[in-house]
Amino acid sequence: MRTGHKIAPNDLCWCGTGKKYKKCHQGRDLLAQLNGGQVPSRTPVGFKALEPGRVSPMRQVQTQIVKPDYFSTGKPQGSRDQGLIKNADQIQRMRRACRAAREVLEITKRAVAPGVTTDQLDAIAHQAYQDLGGYPSCLNYHGFPKSICTSVNEVICHGIPDSRPLEDGDIVNLDITIWLDGMHGDLSETVAVGTIDQASAALMQVTHQAMLEGIKVLRPGVRICEIGRAIEAYVLPKGYGITRAFVGHGIGELFHMDPQVPHYFDPSATFICRPGHTFTVEPMINQGTWDHQSWGDGWTAVTADRKRSAQYEHTVLITDSGVEILTLPDGAAQPFTY
Repeated sequence: MRTGHKIAPNDLCWCGTGKKYKKCHQGRDLLAQLNGGQVPSRTPVGFKALEPGRVSPMRQVQTQIVKPDYFSTGKPQGSRDQGLIKNADQIQRMRRACRAAREVLEITKRAVAPGVTTDQLDAIAHQAYQDLGGYPSCLNYHGFPKSICTSVNEVICHGIPDSRPLEDGDIVNLDITIWLDGMHGDLSETVAVGTIDQASAALMQVTHQAMLEGIKVLRPGVRICEIGRAIEAYVLPKGYGITRAFVGHGIGELFHMDPQVPHYFDPSATFICRPGHTFTVEPMINQGTWDHQSWGDGWTAVTADRKRSAQYEHTVLITDSGVEILTLPDGAAQPFTY
């Protein structure tokens, strides 16, 4: 039975067959509950649930790389509301960090293939950060053990790179953040592994467009909640779920700062955009429920129904007249003009 949600007998079954719940898994679910056992795994037909692999030791960073305050303790310093409006120098350093993050992402994306482990992708990114003179922002941030997040299939976010080889038909989100010139640059993309099914391709397309729909509304004077309103208007009619537990965030000299950026409409998110604000827009869109569960590692979040999730992320800057995406591919034109 779907965690936190009661499924009526005539509702579609959680397993994705398209059958009514009463004609599919209701009997087995009731039997499991009566017997005090576990509710059967909610894995969509045609896919097996992801299982964690072995996590290798934390990688070391070269001595000459300038490191953030948390690199040894795992505890970042500073207040979430400090330095929200960036000056010209900070904006230029943000642009450099975001361009570098994009370069690391492109290098890592090219290595995605069936048989490659997510730990191997982490090693590639780890080296690329340092080749650009930067520090992997994720590494030891609140104790996170790796340099990137790799979220495969039903993993919503914060997947830890490990020894599991990627398989043909998987999708994997690569979440890349670099600390360079005293600023963090952050972006992510979901990448197909080999040949994927049509439903996964559609999920990826919708998620990417959802991110753009959220960014498109941004300009000075806009409340942060308008991002979620725009994403909901695009996503919900298509039948997808929007993750609520994890949100976008302000970014700059701190990895995470104000504002929090919900990707669903939350009228209490009243932060008003001003020129010089920088933050991420990073919707996590699911094939099924918006709800999540967590693995025992304290990081990995998966969809409650084990259906697939995708995510795309840009770091943006509020300008005097609109918004600038700082993490576009090299040479790409800004998609929104005002």
